[in-house]
Amino acid sequence: MAASPRIRNALTLFSARDCVVCHRVRLVLAAKGVTYELVPVDTTNPPEDLVDLNPYHSVPTLVDRDLVLYSAGVVAEYLDERYPHPPLMPVDPLSRARLRLAMFAVERDWVPHVQAIQLGTKAQVDAGRRRLKELLVGSLPLFRASKFFLNTEMSLADCAIAPIIWRLPALGIVLPKEAKVIEDYGMRIFRNPAYLRSLTPEEKALRELPP
Repeated sequence: MAASPRIRNALTLFSARDCVVCHRVRLVLAAKGVTYELVPVDTTNPPEDLVDLNPYHSVPTLVDRDLVLYSAGVVAEYLDERYPHPPLMPVDPLSRARLRLAMFAVERDWVPHVQAIQLGTKAQVDAGRRRLKELLVGSLPLFRASKFFLNTEMSLADCAIAPIIWRLPALGIVLPKEAKVIEDYGMRIFRNPAYLRSLTPEEKALRELPP
């Protein structure tokens, strides 16, 4: 069965309602000010259109006319190139490479612990909390290095990291006092109107909105 013409004719994002990797893509779209159609997905029962479009039935999945993309990192970089203003990656190759390496670490090391806390057994939850806290505290020098993560302006790396920081209270992670720089970093992003636009109602309920 082919995807509906409505989906093919509009920029469409299939997204779970509370998902750290889907939130990453929604934050990129909000930062760019892009209008799109959001299709909420129950990942335990994906809609027929998503099944038809994506062989993995995964979210986020972006449809831009005849182009179908999945994997949050792929989608985020495509959107940054497709809608170049404001840019979310620096111009010079060295800085871009450093941010890509940071995003790789977030995808490989941080996100699995978030998902383990949300979906795992008690042992997996406890281990995930402990390890994610260790990773965050171990990254303090990187959070201190610049106004945003390894960059003076908001970047795709922040779009990957901020959704994790937003979820820390809901994940049961309390950072030590010396990690206040991480909370300060998060607040700089959370106060951006684009961040508020990126949140689903379910995600807004995870913590109090900043004043």
